[in-house]
Amino acid sequence: MDRETRVHAERHFRGLRDGVPGGGGTPGRVAFIQAPETFSYADFFRGFLLPNLPCVFSRAFTEAWGSRRRWVTPAGKPDLDHLLRKYGDALVPVANCGVREYNSNPKEYMVLRDYISYWKDYIQRGYSSPRGCLYLKDWHLCRDSSAEDVFILPVYFSSDWLNEFWDALDVDDYRFVYAGPTGTWSPFHADIFCSFSWSVNICGRKKWLLFPPGQEEALRDCHGGLPYDVTSMLQHCSPPLEIIQEAGEMVFVPSGWHHQVHNLDDTISINHNWVNGCNLASMWHFLQRELCAVQQEVIMKSCSGINFEEFYHFLKVIAERRLLVLKQGAERASEHDPDTGLGLQQAAFDISRLTEVLASVIAHPDFQRVDTGAFSPQPLELLRQLEEAMAAVAEL
Repeated sequence: MDRETRVHAERHFRGLRDGVPGGGGTPGRVAFIQAPETFSYADFFRGFLLPNLPCVFSRAFTEAWGSRRRWVTPAGKPDLDHLLRKYGDALVPVANCGVREYNSNPKEYMVLRDYISYWKDYIQRGYSSPRGCLYLKDWHLCRDSSAEDVFILPVYFSSDWLNEFWDALDVDDYRFVYAGPTGTWSPFHADIFCSFSWSVNICGRKKWLLFPPGQEEALRDCHGGLPYDVTSMLQHCSPPLEIIQEAGEMVFVPSGWHHQVHNLDDTISINHNWVNGCNLASMWHFLQRELCAVQQEVIMKSCSGINFEEFYHFLKVIAERRLLVLKQGAERASEHDPDTGLGLQQAAFDISRLTEVLASVIAHPDFQRVDTGAFSPQPLELLRQLEEAMAAVAEL
Protein backbone atom coordinates (compact mmCIF):
# COMPACT_ATOMS: atom_id res chain seq x y z
CA MET A 1 0.00 0.00 0.00
CA ASP A 2 1.29 3.48 -0.85
CA ARG A 3 0.79 6.55 1.32
CA GLU A 4 -1.79 8.09 -1.00
CA THR A 5 -3.96 4.97 -0.80
CA ARG A 6 -3.62 4.81 2.97
CA VAL A 7 -4.68 8.46 3.37
CA HIS A 8 -7.61 7.86 1.01
CA ALA A 9 -8.69 4.81 3.05
CA GLU A 10 -8.47 6.59 6.39
CA ARG A 11 -10.51 9.49 5.00
CA HIS A 12 -13.09 6.97 3.75
CA PHE A 13 -13.56 5.45 7.21
CA ARG A 14 -13.67 8.80 8.94
CA GLY A 15 -16.54 9.68 6.62
CA LEU A 16 -18.63 6.68 7.61
CA ARG A 17 -20.95 7.48 10.47
CA ASP A 18 -21.07 3.96 11.88
CA GLY A 19 -17.73 2.67 10.66
CA VAL A 20 -19.21 -0.26 8.69
CA PRO A 21 -18.14 -0.42 5.03
CA GLY A 22 -21.05 -0.48 2.63
CA GLY A 23 -21.62 -0.37 -1.05
CA GLY A 24 -22.10 3.20 -2.39
CA GLY A 25 -24.83 2.08 -4.72
CA THR A 26 -25.17 -1.15 -6.63
CA PRO A 27 -23.53 -1.27 -10.06
CA GLY A 28 -25.57 -2.39 -13.04
CA ARG A 29 -23.00 -5.05 -13.87
CA VAL A 30 -19.92 -6.66 -12.36
CA ALA A 31 -16.61 -5.16 -13.51
CA PHE A 32 -14.25 -7.43 -15.44
CA ILE A 33 -10.51 -6.94 -14.89
CA GLN A 34 -8.61 -8.02 -17.98
CA ALA A 35 -4.85 -7.49 -17.59
CA PRO A 36 -2.68 -8.01 -14.48
CA GLU A 37 0.01 -5.66 -15.73
CA THR A 38 -2.36 -2.66 -15.76
CA PHE A 39 -4.23 -3.36 -12.52
CA SER A 40 -2.46 -2.54 -9.24
CA TYR A 41 -3.18 -3.32 -5.61
CA ALA A 42 -4.15 0.34 -5.17
CA ASP A 43 -6.61 0.02 -8.08
CA PHE A 44 -8.30 -2.94 -6.39
CA PHE A 45 -8.22 -1.37 -2.94
CA ARG A 46 -9.81 1.91 -4.08
CA GLY A 47 -12.16 0.52 -6.70
CA PHE A 48 -13.53 -2.60 -5.03
CA LEU A 49 -12.28 -3.31 -1.50
CA LEU A 50 -13.18 0.06 0.05
CA PRO A 51 -16.55 0.51 -1.73
CA ASN A 52 -17.29 -3.21 -1.10
CA LEU A 53 -18.11 -4.06 -4.72
CA PRO A 54 -17.65 -7.35 -6.61
CA CYS A 55 -15.43 -7.88 -9.63
CA VAL A 56 -14.15 -10.68 -11.85
CA PHE A 57 -10.51 -11.14 -12.78
CA SER A 58 -9.61 -12.75 -16.11
CA ARG A 59 -7.87 -16.10 -16.41
CA ALA A 60 -4.60 -14.25 -17.03
CA PHE A 61 -4.34 -13.69 -13.26
CA THR A 62 -4.13 -17.45 -12.55
CA GLU A 63 -2.11 -18.66 -15.56
CA ALA A 64 0.86 -19.71 -13.40
CA TRP A 65 -1.09 -21.81 -10.89
CA GLY A 66 0.02 -25.43 -10.58
CA SER A 67 -3.56 -26.65 -10.16
CA ARG A 68 -4.54 -25.17 -13.53
CA ARG A 69 -1.79 -27.24 -15.15
CA ARG A 70 -2.11 -30.49 -13.20
CA TRP A 71 -5.78 -30.81 -12.23
CA VAL A 72 -7.22 -30.30 -15.71
CA THR A 73 -7.24 -32.58 -18.74
CA PRO A 74 -6.35 -31.27 -22.23
CA ALA A 75 -10.11 -31.16 -22.87
CA GLY A 76 -10.60 -28.77 -19.94
CA LYS A 77 -12.28 -31.33 -17.66
CA PRO A 78 -11.29 -32.21 -14.07
CA ASP A 79 -8.37 -34.65 -14.17
CA LEU A 80 -9.90 -37.05 -11.70
CA ASP A 81 -7.19 -39.64 -12.25
CA HIS A 82 -4.46 -37.16 -11.24
CA LEU A 83 -6.39 -36.21 -8.11
CA LEU A 84 -6.87 -39.90 -7.34
CA ARG A 85 -3.14 -40.60 -7.62
CA LYS A 86 -2.09 -37.54 -5.65
CA TYR A 87 -4.76 -37.28 -2.93
CA GLY A 88 -6.79 -40.49 -3.13
CA ASP A 89 -6.46 -41.33 0.58
CA ALA A 90 -7.52 -37.88 1.80
CA LEU A 91 -10.66 -37.63 3.91
CA VAL A 92 -12.93 -34.96 2.40
CA PRO A 93 -16.27 -33.35 3.41
CA VAL A 94 -19.13 -34.02 0.99
CA ALA A 95 -22.55 -32.35 0.96
CA ASN A 96 -25.74 -33.81 -0.51
CA CYS A 97 -27.24 -31.05 -2.68
CA GLY A 98 -30.55 -32.87 -2.87
CA VAL A 99 -31.22 -32.81 0.87
CA ARG A 100 -32.07 -29.67 2.85
CA GLU A 101 -30.94 -29.36 6.46
CA TYR A 102 -32.16 -26.00 7.74
CA ASN A 103 -30.75 -23.61 5.09
CA SER A 104 -27.83 -25.82 4.11
CA ASN A 105 -27.03 -29.40 3.07
CA PRO A 106 -26.03 -32.26 5.37
CA LYS A 107 -22.39 -33.34 5.12
CA GLU A 108 -20.56 -36.59 5.50
CA TYR A 109 -16.89 -37.47 5.21
CA MET A 110 -15.64 -39.71 2.42
CA VAL A 111 -12.25 -40.90 1.27
CA LEU A 112 -11.46 -38.96 -1.91
CA ARG A 113 -11.03 -42.12 -3.98
CA ASP A 114 -14.61 -43.10 -3.08
CA TYR A 115 -15.91 -39.66 -4.03
CA ILE A 116 -14.07 -39.81 -7.38
CA SER A 117 -15.57 -43.27 -8.01
CA TYR A 118 -19.01 -41.80 -7.27
CA TRP A 119 -18.32 -38.82 -9.60
CA LYS A 120 -17.30 -41.05 -12.51
CA ASP A 121 -20.35 -43.24 -11.99
CA TYR A 122 -22.56 -40.14 -11.77
CA ILE A 123 -21.32 -38.99 -15.19
CA GLN A 124 -21.80 -42.45 -16.71
CA ARG A 125 -25.40 -42.54 -15.44
CA GLY A 126 -26.19 -39.31 -17.26
CA TYR A 127 -25.60 -37.09 -14.23
CA SER A 128 -27.84 -38.94 -11.84
CA SER A 129 -27.36 -41.38 -8.99
CA PRO A 130 -29.48 -43.14 -6.37
CA ARG A 131 -27.03 -41.63 -3.85
CA GLY A 132 -28.10 -38.11 -4.82
CA CYS A 133 -26.11 -35.13 -6.05
CA LEU A 134 -22.93 -35.01 -3.95
CA TYR A 135 -20.62 -31.99 -3.75
CA LEU A 136 -17.14 -31.96 -2.24
CA LYS A 137 -17.06 -28.71 -0.20
CA ASP A 138 -14.74 -27.03 2.30
CA TRP A 139 -11.79 -29.39 1.78
CA HIS A 140 -8.79 -27.95 3.66
CA LEU A 141 -6.32 -29.36 1.14
CA CYS A 142 -3.48 -26.95 1.87
CA ARG A 143 -3.81 -27.48 5.62
CA ASP A 144 -4.19 -31.26 5.57
CA SER A 145 -1.63 -32.25 2.99
CA SER A 146 1.78 -31.51 1.55
CA ALA A 147 0.03 -30.02 -1.46
CA GLU A 148 1.78 -29.33 -4.74
CA ASP A 149 2.00 -25.70 -5.87
CA VAL A 150 -1.79 -25.47 -6.01
CA PHE A 151 -2.11 -21.68 -6.20
CA ILE A 152 -0.23 -18.41 -5.88
CA LEU A 153 -1.95 -15.97 -3.53
CA PRO A 154 -2.93 -12.90 -5.59
CA VAL A 155 -1.45 -9.69 -4.19
CA TYR A 156 -4.93 -8.14 -4.09
CA PHE A 157 -5.93 -10.57 -1.32
CA SER A 158 -2.63 -10.61 0.57
CA SER A 159 -3.89 -8.60 3.58
CA ASP A 160 -5.72 -11.62 4.98
CA TRP A 161 -6.06 -11.42 8.76
CA LEU A 162 -8.32 -14.45 9.12
CA ASN A 163 -5.83 -16.92 7.71
CA GLU A 164 -2.88 -15.04 9.22
CA PHE A 165 -4.49 -15.52 12.64
CA TRP A 166 -5.21 -19.22 12.19
CA ASP A 167 -1.78 -19.85 10.66
CA ALA A 168 -0.21 -18.27 13.75
CA LEU A 169 -2.17 -20.72 15.94
CA ASP A 170 -1.49 -23.58 13.49
CA VAL A 171 -4.91 -25.16 14.03
CA ASP A 172 -7.24 -24.11 11.21
CA ASP A 173 -7.65 -22.02 8.08
CA TYR A 174 -10.30 -20.64 5.72
CA ARG A 175 -8.79 -21.94 2.46
CA PHE A 176 -10.92 -24.49 0.67
CA VAL A 177 -11.22 -26.67 -2.41
CA TYR A 178 -14.68 -27.29 -3.89
CA ALA A 179 -15.26 -29.97 -6.55
CA GLY A 180 -18.37 -31.47 -8.05
CA PRO A 181 -20.28 -32.49 -11.16
CA THR A 182 -22.64 -30.39 -13.22
CA GLY A 183 -25.68 -29.46 -11.15
CA THR A 184 -23.99 -29.22 -7.76
CA TRP A 185 -24.70 -25.93 -6.00
CA SER A 186 -24.44 -23.89 -2.80
CA PRO A 187 -27.66 -22.55 -1.25
CA PHE A 188 -28.33 -18.86 -0.56
CA HIS A 189 -25.98 -17.47 2.09
CA ALA A 190 -23.55 -14.74 3.11
CA ASP A 191 -20.03 -15.74 4.07
CA ILE A 192 -18.99 -16.39 7.65
CA PHE A 193 -18.11 -13.38 9.85
CA CYS A 194 -19.15 -11.01 7.03
CA SER A 195 -15.83 -11.98 5.48
CA PHE A 196 -14.70 -11.22 1.96
CA SER A 197 -14.15 -14.22 -0.27
CA TRP A 198 -12.44 -15.00 -3.53
CA SER A 199 -13.07 -17.99 -5.74
CA VAL A 200 -11.13 -19.30 -8.75
CA ASN A 201 -12.47 -21.90 -11.16
CA ILE A 202 -9.61 -24.29 -11.85
CA CYS A 203 -11.86 -25.81 -14.48
CA GLY A 204 -15.55 -25.65 -15.30
CA ARG A 205 -18.05 -22.80 -15.06
CA LYS A 206 -20.19 -21.36 -12.26
CA LYS A 207 -23.28 -19.19 -12.23
CA TRP A 208 -23.35 -16.64 -9.39
CA LEU A 209 -26.37 -14.68 -8.14
CA LEU A 210 -25.14 -11.78 -5.99
CA PHE A 211 -27.27 -9.57 -3.70
CA PRO A 212 -25.78 -6.40 -2.17
CA PRO A 213 -26.17 -5.90 1.60
CA GLY A 214 -29.77 -5.10 2.53
CA GLN A 215 -31.35 -6.54 -0.61
CA GLU A 216 -31.85 -9.88 1.15
CA GLU A 217 -34.29 -8.23 3.58
CA ALA A 218 -37.05 -8.35 0.96
CA LEU A 219 -36.64 -12.12 0.85
CA ARG A 220 -37.25 -12.87 4.53
CA ASP A 221 -40.30 -14.92 5.49
CA CYS A 222 -42.73 -14.09 8.30
CA HIS A 223 -40.30 -15.60 10.81
CA GLY A 224 -37.36 -13.58 9.53
CA GLY A 225 -35.78 -16.54 7.76
CA LEU A 226 -34.02 -16.31 4.42
CA PRO A 227 -34.74 -18.64 1.49
CA TYR A 228 -32.84 -21.86 0.94
CA ASP A 229 -33.08 -21.56 -2.85
CA VAL A 230 -33.31 -17.92 -3.90
CA THR A 231 -34.25 -18.73 -7.49
CA SER A 232 -37.81 -19.37 -6.32
CA MET A 233 -38.02 -15.88 -4.77
CA LEU A 234 -36.57 -13.57 -7.39
CA GLN A 235 -39.95 -11.98 -8.13
CA HIS A 236 -39.93 -10.51 -4.60
CA CYS A 237 -36.76 -8.44 -4.88
CA SER A 238 -34.62 -6.38 -7.19
CA PRO A 239 -32.78 -8.56 -9.71
CA PRO A 240 -29.42 -9.83 -8.46
CA LEU A 241 -26.12 -9.28 -10.18
CA GLU A 242 -25.38 -12.37 -12.26
CA ILE A 243 -21.95 -13.71 -13.14
CA ILE A 244 -21.05 -16.60 -15.42
CA GLN A 245 -17.57 -17.45 -14.21
CA GLU A 246 -15.40 -19.23 -16.78
CA ALA A 247 -12.45 -21.56 -16.19
CA GLY A 248 -9.45 -19.75 -14.74
CA GLU A 249 -11.43 -16.65 -13.76
CA MET A 250 -11.42 -15.26 -10.23
CA VAL A 251 -14.48 -13.75 -8.50
CA PHE A 252 -14.18 -11.29 -5.61
CA VAL A 253 -17.23 -11.48 -3.31
CA PRO A 254 -17.54 -8.42 -1.04
CA SER A 255 -18.40 -8.44 2.66
CA GLY A 256 -22.04 -9.08 3.53
CA TRP A 257 -23.20 -9.85 -0.03
CA HIS A 258 -25.58 -12.82 -0.05
CA HIS A 259 -25.12 -15.19 -2.97
CA GLN A 260 -26.10 -18.52 -4.47
CA VAL A 261 -23.77 -20.49 -6.75
CA HIS A 262 -24.45 -23.23 -9.32
CA ASN A 263 -21.91 -25.38 -11.15
CA LEU A 264 -22.79 -25.35 -14.86
CA ASP A 265 -20.09 -27.94 -15.69
CA ASP A 266 -17.98 -30.46 -13.83
CA THR A 267 -16.05 -27.93 -11.78
CA ILE A 268 -13.14 -27.57 -9.36
CA SER A 269 -12.59 -24.29 -7.54
CA ILE A 270 -10.32 -22.84 -4.86
CA ASN A 271 -11.97 -20.46 -2.41
CA HIS A 272 -10.73 -18.33 0.48
CA ASN A 273 -12.59 -16.39 3.15
CA TRP A 274 -10.67 -13.42 4.52
CA VAL A 275 -10.96 -10.39 6.77
CA ASN A 276 -8.81 -7.27 6.98
CA GLY A 277 -9.01 -3.66 8.06
CA CYS A 278 -11.62 -2.87 5.43
CA ASN A 279 -14.27 -5.22 6.83
CA LEU A 280 -13.11 -5.61 10.44
CA ALA A 281 -15.93 -3.35 11.66
CA SER A 282 -18.41 -5.48 9.69
CA MET A 283 -17.10 -8.58 11.46
CA TRP A 284 -17.47 -6.83 14.84
CA HIS A 285 -21.04 -5.71 14.04
CA PHE A 286 -21.84 -9.27 12.91
CA LEU A 287 -20.69 -10.66 16.26
CA GLN A 288 -22.79 -8.09 18.13
CA ARG A 289 -25.86 -9.05 16.09
CA GLU A 290 -25.21 -12.71 16.88
CA LEU A 291 -25.09 -11.92 20.58
CA CYS A 292 -28.32 -9.95 20.40
CA ALA A 293 -29.96 -12.92 18.69
CA VAL A 294 -28.93 -15.57 21.19
CA GLN A 295 -27.96 -13.63 24.35
CA GLN A 296 -25.73 -16.45 25.53
CA GLU A 297 -22.01 -16.55 24.89
CA VAL A 298 -21.83 -20.32 24.67
CA ILE A 299 -24.61 -20.39 22.07
CA MET A 300 -23.01 -17.50 20.23
CA LYS A 301 -19.83 -19.49 19.70
CA SER A 302 -21.76 -22.51 18.44
CA CYS A 303 -23.59 -20.29 15.91
CA SER A 304 -20.78 -18.07 14.63
CA GLY A 305 -17.69 -20.06 15.58
CA ILE A 306 -16.25 -17.24 17.69
CA ASN A 307 -17.15 -15.40 20.90
CA PHE A 308 -16.07 -12.05 22.35
CA GLU A 309 -13.05 -13.54 24.12
CA GLU A 310 -11.79 -15.15 20.92
CA PHE A 311 -12.47 -11.98 18.95
CA TYR A 312 -10.23 -10.06 21.35
CA HIS A 313 -7.54 -12.71 20.90
CA PHE A 314 -7.90 -12.35 17.12
CA LEU A 315 -7.44 -8.57 17.39
CA LYS A 316 -4.50 -9.00 19.76
CA VAL A 317 -2.60 -11.38 17.46
CA ILE A 318 -2.98 -9.11 14.43
CA ALA A 319 -2.23 -5.97 16.47
CA GLU A 320 1.00 -7.36 17.90
CA ARG A 321 2.17 -8.43 14.47
CA ARG A 322 1.45 -4.97 13.00
CA LEU A 323 3.20 -3.22 15.90
CA LEU A 324 6.21 -5.43 15.22
CA VAL A 325 6.18 -4.49 11.54
CA LEU A 326 6.25 -0.80 12.48
CA LYS A 327 9.02 -1.32 15.02
CA GLN A 328 11.21 -3.33 12.67
CA GLY A 329 10.47 -0.99 9.79
CA ALA A 330 11.49 2.03 11.85
CA GLU A 331 14.69 0.34 13.00
CA ARG A 332 15.71 -0.55 9.45
CA ALA A 333 14.10 2.50 7.81
CA SER A 334 12.74 -0.08 5.38
CA GLU A 335 9.47 -0.09 3.46
CA HIS A 336 8.97 -3.84 3.78
CA ASP A 337 9.13 -6.45 6.46
CA PRO A 338 10.76 -9.55 4.91
CA ASP A 339 8.80 -12.03 6.99
CA THR A 340 5.23 -10.75 6.60
CA GLY A 341 5.54 -8.90 3.29
CA LEU A 342 3.56 -6.02 4.81
CA GLY A 343 4.60 -2.52 3.93
CA LEU A 344 4.72 0.20 6.57
CA GLN A 345 1.77 2.04 5.04
CA GLN A 346 -0.37 -1.12 5.14
CA ALA A 347 0.63 -1.76 8.75
CA ALA A 348 -0.21 1.84 9.68
CA PHE A 349 -3.65 1.54 8.05
CA ASP A 350 -4.27 -1.77 9.82
CA ILE A 351 -3.41 -0.22 13.19
CA SER A 352 -5.88 2.61 12.60
CA ARG A 353 -8.67 0.08 11.97
CA LEU A 354 -7.65 -2.11 14.92
CA THR A 355 -7.66 0.92 17.23
CA GLU A 356 -11.19 1.94 16.27
CA VAL A 357 -12.67 -1.53 16.60
CA LEU A 358 -10.80 -2.46 19.79
CA ALA A 359 -12.07 0.73 21.45
CA SER A 360 -15.62 -0.28 20.52
CA VAL A 361 -15.08 -3.81 21.87
CA ILE A 362 -13.74 -2.53 25.20
CA ALA A 363 -16.73 -0.19 25.59
CA HIS A 364 -19.27 -2.94 24.89
CA PRO A 365 -21.14 -3.90 28.10
CA ASP A 366 -21.12 -7.60 27.27
CA PHE A 367 -17.35 -7.59 26.76
CA GLN A 368 -16.98 -5.81 30.09
CA ARG A 369 -18.56 -8.88 31.72
CA VAL A 370 -15.86 -11.14 30.23
CA ASP A 371 -13.20 -12.21 32.76
CA THR A 372 -10.07 -10.66 31.23
CA GLY A 373 -7.80 -11.35 34.22
CA ALA A 374 -5.66 -13.81 32.26
CA PHE A 375 -5.45 -11.65 29.12
CA SER A 376 -1.98 -10.48 28.21
CA PRO A 377 -1.75 -7.67 27.43
CA GLN A 378 -4.85 -6.32 29.11
CA PRO A 379 -7.30 -4.80 26.60
CA LEU A 380 -6.75 -1.22 27.76
CA GLU A 381 -2.97 -1.67 27.58
CA LEU A 382 -3.20 -3.00 24.03
CA LEU A 383 -5.41 -0.05 23.09
CA ARG A 384 -2.83 2.33 24.58
CA GLN A 385 -0.07 0.72 22.51
CA LEU A 386 -2.13 1.06 19.35
CA GLU A 387 -2.99 4.70 20.05
CA GLU A 388 0.68 5.50 20.65
CA ALA A 389 1.60 3.78 17.39
CA MET A 390 -1.07 5.75 15.53
CA ALA A 391 0.37 9.01 16.84
CA ALA A 392 3.87 7.94 15.84
CA VAL A 393 2.90 7.06 12.26
CA ALA A 394 0.68 10.08 11.62
CA GLU A 395 3.34 11.61 9.38
CA LEU A 396 4.62 8.35 7.93
